[in-house]
Amino acid sequence: MTGFPRHDTIAAMLIQDLLYSQGFGTRRICAGLVQQGLVEVYMPQAGELRPHVAPTSGEYKVVDGLRYRVQGVEWEYHALAYLMLHKPAGTECSQKPSTWPSIYTLLPAPLRQRPAKGAVQGVQAIGRLDQDTTGLLLLSDDGQFIHRMSSPKKHVPKVYDITARHPVDAKQVERLLAGVVLDDDPKPVRAAACEIVDTHRLRLTLTEGKYHQVKRMVAAVGNRVEALRRSRIGGLALPADLAPGQWRWLREDDLALLRG
Repeated sequence: MTGFPRHDTIAAMLIQDLLYSQGFGTRRICAGLVQQGLVEVYMPQAGELRPHVAPTSGEYKVVDGLRYRVQGVEWEYHALAYLMLHKPAGTECSQKPSTWPSIYTLLPAPLRQRPAKGAVQGVQAIGRLDQDTTGLLLLSDDGQFIHRMSSPKKHVPKVYDITARHPVDAKQVERLLAGVVLDDDPKPVRAAACEIVDTHRLRLTLTEGKYHQVKRMVAAVGNRVEALRRSRIGGLALPADLAPGQWRWLREDDLALLRG
């Protein structure tokens, strides 16, 4: 399937080129980090992985997941970045936020500064969540992957956990499944799935994304969203151990769940 990465490519590169590709600054800055002995690479020694100071010359065989340290901080090499973030409330999915802090401030500088991959500079959020909406957010610097996951034509399901102001009932669920008309489009918008969790909570699945869609759909059936959390994208669920504000790399099994 197009739009998803391959992880079997091995490339040879200088360590300063590796650092540059991962967003650690200009080529000159990256070369300086190596020359000052501030970069270590994990290599097999005596049956285990141990870090050794990277030499100022010579190439490494580089594959995704290669571990290294820069100024004592451990990193992994990834030719392209695929991340998940547990978005907290009170943050905006914008590089230039208007009122609330940007979700990009939750990421380390190298991820924000990765050199451009085509039209993509650094990692970008795939779709947006409102400032008061929490939950699973994907980020990447792979343009094809971003398109694959965000295009409405791909119908990637997204699951939202809703806390409503008023009690929820079967009639509201029926209407959400049958389709409701929003004020900017005469064509009904339908939920792909909807279930009652308890007296004031719904679990709603959508395969398209419109501005404030969940809130507007719930309002259209006579209720109001008090809290909203995205818990799943495709087959990938927000991990229980990923706290609000934390991020991690997507692994091969995560990407397999997104492939569907």
